[in-house]
Amino acid sequence: MAGSRCTTHCCNIVPRFTPENRKTNQALVDLIGKFAHQKKAAPAQIALAWLLAQKPWIVPIPGTTKLHRLEENIGAAAVELTPEDLRQLETAASKIAVQGARYPEELQKLVGR
Repeated sequence: MAGSRCTTHCCNIVPRFTPENRKTNQALVDLIGKFAHQKKAAPAQIALAWLLAQKPWIVPIPGTTKLHRLEENIGAAAVELTPEDLRQLETAASKIAVQGARYPEELQKLVGR
C-alpha cells in the first residue's frame, strides 16, 4: 500500500482513506505486514486471523473479485496466532491512533438503526 494510489470510490468518501489519513494509518498496515512476514503469511491473512481470534461471534466478511484472493483469505483460518502473538499485536496496535472516521457522517447515521 505504501506509495500506492487508491482509485476506488470508497477512498473518495471514507474519511479513514483520505491521503493524509492513509499516510498516518500506514503504521497499522506496517505492523500487520511485520507479523505477516514473521508468520510467512499474507497481511490479509494476519488481519483476518486476528479478527477470528477475538470472539467466536466475530465473523469477518472480506470481499474480493479474484479467486486467488479468496483462496488467500480462506487460508487465514489456518494461521495460528499464539497468545503471545495476540498480546504483541494488541500492545503495538494500542499505540497507533487510527485517523479518520470509519464512515462518512451521512452513512454513520445509518449504522445501528
